[in-house]
Amino acid sequence: MEKVSHRVMVEASCVQSVPVSETSVLGVDQSLSGRRWMRRLDERGERTAMALAQRHTLPEIVARVLAGRGVDLDNAGRELTPTIRELMPDPSTLTACDALVARLADAIDRGERIVLFADYDVDGATSAAVVARTLAHLAVTPRIVIPDRITDGYGPSIPAMEALADEGTDVLLCLDCGAGAIEPVAAAKARGMTVLVIDHHPVTALAPADHIVNPNRPDDLSGLSDCAAVGVAFIVMVGLMREMRRRGRFEGRTEPSLMPLLDCVALGTVADVVPLSPLNRAFVTRGLVALRRRENLGLAALTTVSKLSGPVDAGHLGFVLGPRINAGGRIGRSGLGARLLTSDDPAETEAIATELDRLNRERRSLETAALAEATALVDEDAAVIVVAGRWHPGVVGLVAARLKERFRKPALAIGLGDEAGTGSGRSISGVDLGAAIREAAAAGLLLKGGGHAMAAGLTVAPERIEALTAWLTERLGPAVREAVLRDTLKIDAIAAPGALDEPLARLLTEHGPWGAGRPKPVIALDGAYIDHVMKVGTGESLKLRLSGRAGPPIEAMLFRPAGPVGDRLRAARGATVNIAVEVAHGAFRGVPRADITVVDVAEISAAVRRAA
Repeated sequence: MEKVSHRVMVEASCVQSVPVSETSVLGVDQSLSGRRWMRRLDERGERTAMALAQRHTLPEIVARVLAGRGVDLDNAGRELTPTIRELMPDPSTLTACDALVARLADAIDRGERIVLFADYDVDGATSAAVVARTLAHLAVTPRIVIPDRITDGYGPSIPAMEALADEGTDVLLCLDCGAGAIEPVAAAKARGMTVLVIDHHPVTALAPADHIVNPNRPDDLSGLSDCAAVGVAFIVMVGLMREMRRRGRFEGRTEPSLMPLLDCVALGTVADVVPLSPLNRAFVTRGLVALRRRENLGLAALTTVSKLSGPVDAGHLGFVLGPRINAGGRIGRSGLGARLLTSDDPAETEAIATELDRLNRERRSLETAALAEATALVDEDAAVIVVAGRWHPGVVGLVAARLKERFRKPALAIGLGDEAGTGSGRSISGVDLGAAIREAAAAGLLLKGGGHAMAAGLTVAPERIEALTAWLTERLGPAVREAVLRDTLKIDAIAAPGALDEPLARLLTEHGPWGAGRPKPVIALDGAYIDHVMKVGTGESLKLRLSGRAGPPIEAMLFRPAGPVGDRLRAARGATVNIAVEVAHGAFRGVPRADITVVDVAEISAAVRRAA
């Protein structure tokens, strides 16, 4: 698809291909963050980028970015413009979907009491909203139950199942949880409930539910394993509407469209950080269109209180709206997010959005304080970072993520309670933290624990933390050392600062969204002269004005400027350095612009520094 009207014309001197060799980009073997800068494209990728640029009339930078994310001449049509119409799967391809849909349709026809039991994160809240709003089209108002992160824990529990049975629940539909909840589901079944599950988490042993739809269950061949739970829920609801149509529910009236629900699908997909496959990108792209129409009063209210500038984009979903909905589950009332997304009462949505915004500010304050304390406890020479303190359990995962980002090692943050510590961990590529935590639990070092390669959760007795640290160091030390040696920053292109203008940022955004499985474009600025540095905002973020040998100067931001990169840039006025940046399209006071974010810095030879 040609983009002639948005073509970015820059002089050849402003944009350079990354040399095809095994040498580092711009000679950066160790940046200030400790990484080697390496080209993303190999020789074949370079040829593909050139062909994409020529055939689709794309600027070289954009073509290189796309080639580095698997786009080639054969799949360019689907990859450049993914659409729901072309990519939406037949719901029947999901194992057990037809059976689940038939049972849910029976419950609707019989007037049975339906309860939605959803996870407390954004994926769970949006899944509940998609299902509840679909059922509302069928004159059904289900009860929504969201467990408390701290008192109830993740997923169904036996006490929760007993309570729902006592209330007379006929059909329990678990969303974004339940696929592996063997004992709680058995308890629900023993009390006479029909249990249905829509989930996406990998499981080895399935719970004894009546029907489980999960593209990551071992016997599912749908190819939809990249979908978040909300994406799976949307596909299942399409199947439900098809079944109700077959049963004659829409005779004599217009069948409701589910397309407006894609705003929730987009939010849950981005917030859950699932790989941005073509289908997921279609969900997000089409969902953003729906969100900008402000038809969902809850999302409209949340957008308003968030004071967003310009149209809502994928970055706003992940970094502005998502965290506010998550704040309810982290430190407030877990059900606030689902209530916000399912309410059609303007006064209620405004009140909930305001409360979530307040909780998010409180969450940030708790996170900032905990992170400062945790950072002071870090042993920088340790292979695995393990820190513990009297921190709110709702922010330990965020603290672990920040420590991992700063020190580029697996990190565990544990919030200590009176009897046990609740911890969360984040890992680096090549180090399977989840497997190690499961092994530690099996070895008796933990009260419970689990997770996947990049993230894990645990409960530990305080007196066992020292032994756990030693065990993880021995278990993961070799893998961490190897991963640190291999740690690289993939560079898509080299450019002068002036090449990163608003038209280029717009075009890069049009070919997004970027995220898991489709990383944000990273561009290296060759010899950027730092004209000015200033602190902005309450978190002491840094704003830089950069210029090069050609083109106009640009502004760039460094957020969370801790560590060597922040230390260097605070005193960098008048210096010339190599800077790696991400580029996104944004707006300031209604004026479109390129939003440029610093991701790494490297020193260059004094011989090529620009005189102040």
